Amino acid sequence: MSEAPTEKTPEPLVSIRGLHKKFLHMGRELAVLNGLDLDIQPGEVMAIVGKSGAGKSTLLHCIGTLDVPSSGSIRLAGQELSGLASAKLADIRNRTIGFVFQFHHLLPEFNALENVMMPGLIQGRNRRELVERARTLLEEVGLTQRETHRPGELSGGEQQRVALARALVLEPKLILADEPTGNLDTGTSEAIHELFFDSSRRHGTTVIVVTHNVPFAESMPRMVTMQDGLIVRDDVRVPAPVSAKRS
Repeated sequence: MSEAPTEKTPEPLVSIRGLHKKFLHMGRELAVLNGLDLDIQPGEVMAIVGKSGAGKSTLLHCIGTLDVPSSGSIRLAGQELSGLASAKLADIRNRTIGFVFQFHHLLPEFNALENVMMPGLIQGRNRRELVERARTLLEEVGLTQRETHRPGELSGGEQQRVALARALVLEPKLILADEPTGNLDTGTSEAIHELFFDSSRRHGTTVIVVTHNVPFAESMPRMVTMQDGLIVRDDVRVPAPVSAKRS
């Protein structure tokens, strides 16, 4: 009697092995990442926590191709990033990753709708399609009535909502957020946090957030704790999704 076929485990969206990152600081070599291993499945929502200097932001920047590791392997959506030219890394970054930072980096001379559209405009995408996509995303983040307002006319929380919509406009597989609510009050922070969960549910997006906000991190399905450039704890509260539906 033959055995029933087993379900194939999906390939991680992000797979990291033996990751090292060193910097030169005042003539001395400073090791920030020390042989880190990590797998992140499609559709996961996870937090990375740890004390200042643990290597959280450096890890995020390496995953996002904003920084190049000293050694080790990073595979993103099945593609090995190590050794790729900067132009190729930029192409992968633009197609696969959306970023949300503590400072929203909105362009002050453009309104909310135009800021959300900007990544697509830079790539020469169809403007009419971008307008429709941007309006849909602004509706999702609760800013339908604010699309013609410039950043200076928006609150801090509204600006960060625009930044999240901008990160989603090209339908990335991965959202990387570095202290996205560090400058916001508690109530606004909680609303932004919920938007990350909602974005993952709606679009199947994998979300990785570096944060010092412990309650927020503990509310996530997975929380990774870093210390001295390594992962010292990996708490998974619910199983990672086998697949993620993308709109």
